[in-house]
Amino acid sequence: MSILNFLNEVKERNSFSLLALIDPDKKNDSRLRDILHRINSSNFNAILVGGSYIEDDLFEKRIKYIKSNTELPLISFPGSSNQISHQINSMLYLNLISGRNPKYLIDEQVKGAKKIKKLNIDTIPTAYILLDGGSSTSVSNISNTNPLNMNDKENVLSHALAGQFMGNKLIYFDCGSGSKFSIKSDLLSYISKEVKIPIIVGGGVKSYNEAIILSRSGASCVVIGNSLESGEYNF
Repeated sequence: MSILNFLNEVKERNSFSLLALIDPDKKNDSRLRDILHRINSSNFNAILVGGSYIEDDLFEKRIKYIKSNTELPLISFPGSSNQISHQINSMLYLNLISGRNPKYLIDEQVKGAKKIKKLNIDTIPTAYILLDGGSSTSVSNISNTNPLNMNDKENVLSHALAGQFMGNKLIYFDCGSGSKFSIKSDLLSYISKEVKIPIIVGGGVKSYNEAIILSRSGASCVVIGNSLESGEYNF
């Protein structure tokens, strides 16, 4: 079964899928065991693995540890073409359409294409859209792009529709790791009525109840990341 079909089946069964996000960087080495315990003890459906940047060469070692300590499916959420792993056979194939930096619009995609084909990785073309969650985030800094203003609904909608028309299978609205707040429910509801492909939302989500509210506003998948790392996530 493809990873997209899996996510769609979970949505049909549970109204939405809940995804954990693990950043396989050295900052999480001392707490990776606890993070995985929180994930395995809750009702997550899959784990996204990736980050804006990795500071050392232990990326594959950390993925091996994650994979050996959970039964949940792993999905690559690569911050660059260097984060494509032979250990994970599915990935979000991201296109940062909210920015205009060619490195994340096409350069990194081209760099990773042959490796993805060689490893026979199941990819989901994903329109990745950064939203302003009230604080500076690593993904915005690394990509050198500005997030979209959530109050400008028409601009956000134009980006989402462009992502759909380019053939993407998912739209990912991300307020970024450590953001003060998540996507506004009224914006999400407005966008979800206008686009025909599933929507993932992440950044600033701190509780399962908040995830439920976002799903009722139109999210097919909700991602929990930074609050899992800090232990603030409310199950």
